[in-house]
Amino acid sequence: MKILVDTNILISAMLFPHSKPAKALIYTVENHEMILCDQNMAEFQEVLNRKAPQALPHGDILLTELSYKLIPPVSHPQKWIRDGKDQSILNAAILYGVHIILTGDKDFLSLDMERPKCLTVAQFLISEGVAL
Repeated sequence: MKILVDTNILISAMLFPHSKPAKALIYTVENHEMILCDQNMAEFQEVLNRKAPQALPHGDILLTELSYKLIPPVSHPQKWIRDGKDQSILNAAILYGVHIILTGDKDFLSLDMERPKCLTVAQFLISEGVAL
């Protein structure tokens, strides 16, 4: 299964290595095809630089150590999302056949889509039968 991991999950997993987002990230890498969008990578660096600059080197290590497929953002809307900065990520997820977007972002979570399904960490772990 192709799972796009949103920036907020990457950051939470990195900053809190014993958290549910970290567990979901590790589970995804070990059991599925993890997908990241170029835009997620840029946002990851920007947010870390702004909110936790001391963690930037750890962020670089995390991205180097993880196994994932990197996809480019897509500018042609497939389905609209309220937050314009997320539009190209959603478009890419649809175009590249992503099954699940793992996110804490309310704009993604409010979408009523069969595919990709937008799930919180808890919803994802429960659906995979992983103990919280």
